[in-house]
Amino acid sequence: MGDTTALLNTLDRTRAEVANVVFGQETVIDFCLVAILCNQHALIEGVPGIAKTLLVRTLAAVLGCDFGRIQFTPDLMPADITGTSVFDVQTGQFRLLPGPVFTSFLLADEINRAPAKTQSALLQAMQERRVTIDRDTHALPPDFTVFATQNPIEYEGTYPLPEAQRDRFMLKIPMAYPGQEEEMALAHAMLSDDAPESRLDRARVSPTLDGATLAQLRQCLAGVTVRDELVRYAVEIVRATRTRDSVLLGAGPRATQALVLGARALAAVRGKDFVTPDHLREIVLPVLGHRMVLRPEHEVEGLTTEEVITQLLTEVAVPR
Repeated sequence: MGDTTALLNTLDRTRAEVANVVFGQETVIDFCLVAILCNQHALIEGVPGIAKTLLVRTLAAVLGCDFGRIQFTPDLMPADITGTSVFDVQTGQFRLLPGPVFTSFLLADEINRAPAKTQSALLQAMQERRVTIDRDTHALPPDFTVFATQNPIEYEGTYPLPEAQRDRFMLKIPMAYPGQEEEMALAHAMLSDDAPESRLDRARVSPTLDGATLAQLRQCLAGVTVRDELVRYAVEIVRATRTRDSVLLGAGPRATQALVLGARALAAVRGKDFVTPDHLREIVLPVLGHRMVLRPEHEVEGLTTEEVITQLLTEVAVPR
């Protein structure tokens, strides 16, 4: 990767700052940094109380960028996200009243709580980084990033994301419970005035990245070697999802792009200047898991996309 020691140290400091607030989620933090390095969006899925929202707030703090949050609810309207034009009596003209989407880093909290019409208000913003309001198109920051959260076990009063919208998220990052030692550390912290939320609210999280540094990090990704065999391996994995009898809808070409770019960014996050098959295999589930639709008869039998992907990885030959 050339002379990138200082930038890699910046990545290490970023990981440390986030881990200082969010306990026992090192792999999740790495995947979040992958999405940020690729200038893409991520969907974080986990049960309640596992610090999904805290994680995204902490990431915004270390990025040192403008931050907006939308709490999705069933009565939320598209204009509540994008904004609207209001008539100014003094000037006799309409003026834009921008919504929370006009920011650099957006937290879409519990995104599956709002109906599809409201969820779709983010589609153009996520794909084009622009918003159309009353036939006028407004540009968003070039680094505009959406991190959404959702609860995988609660279905009452929720609206599953449409396939087209799920495909806009580069990664769906599963967030599990922390390990026993990390949970012990969290419990001890809660007994003092050093709780994770307090660390964040008291501005004890230092910004380690800014626009210029992030641009440099993204440029460094070009120096990470991805062999042709690994690109072919990624293509074969994605194409294999379209030929399974148990899969109604396989992953599309955007998944291939996300898999290759994500593996390259993951290698950089791990301090490597080349991609290995292990990098690809590690990020396969976050890239493909939300892009596949199983046939109902197999889903009723309890088959999961994770099991399908695991089986695929045993069948597609690993490059030497």
